[in-house]
Amino acid sequence: MAELINILLRLALYVDLLLLFGLALFGLYSVDAVLRFRPMLRRMALIGALLSVAALVLMTRAMSGETEFAALWPYLQMMVLETDVGLAWTLRMIALIAVVIWPGLWLASMAGAVALASLTWSGHGAMDNAWHLLSDILHLLAAGAWLGAMLALILMSRLDALCSEARIRSLTDSVKRFEGVGASIVFILSVTGVANYLFIVGPTLGEVLLGSYGILLSIKVVLFGGMLVLAALNRFHLGPLLEQSLRAGQHQVAANALRRSVASELVIALLIVGLVAWLGTLSPEPG
Repeated sequence: MAELINILLRLALYVDLLLLFGLALFGLYSVDAVLRFRPMLRRMALIGALLSVAALVLMTRAMSGETEFAALWPYLQMMVLETDVGLAWTLRMIALIAVVIWPGLWLASMAGAVALASLTWSGHGAMDNAWHLLSDILHLLAAGAWLGAMLALILMSRLDALCSEARIRSLTDSVKRFEGVGASIVFILSVTGVANYLFIVGPTLGEVLLGSYGILLSIKVVLFGGMLVLAALNRFHLGPLLEQSLRAGQHQVAANALRRSVASELVIALLIVGLVAWLGTLSPEPG
């Protein structure tokens, strides 16, 4: 039960920080996006801070064996002040509190990147070397940029949000701007994904794929392939279709199709994040 709670808490924290960074970044390069970024970013930062506190308490309880808060307090102090994980947690909290106080796009994107990168200090990369840690950080940042963009496009493509030609054109322009960013994201995810596998497992398949870690990793790769198919559909068909429908004055069908495709892409992405949260609790050793 404790392991399941740990996985679910990791999942919630990963999703929240991925979306915080990605949504703020989307607002920077898609300047015409008609979204109320500040309230969303402030809520995400607050939720991230609360989840981080819960994660620290859960980790400290598991390591110390204490259940009463009074007895747990000295261990919490030691965890925060005397460990690398505690330093990363402190940096994350400072970054999230800064976003709660002033959720501007530039600050939220930089603070979101710091908060998201801090998660790698409790993963496989922190236990290996600096290159593995850097690869983990880049992998997370690229994933966050993708998830944040998908959430933004879903919100922008709601029919009740497309109440004027200006908003429809804003959605079309945002889709076009994301094309180049999306290509860079896929490249970074692919390269760092392969690098992380080599760092963790090495240049071999062997018996790794027969264990729980290998099975979950294989499912993750298949789901990532599904995301690429949907991304290609958005890039080469639904995006141009939306632009054509704008000129024809018939945008409802195209906007609906784009929203459904991006929503499916986001669901798959969340499943992948769930697998990442699970994989972080497992050893790559078969068995």
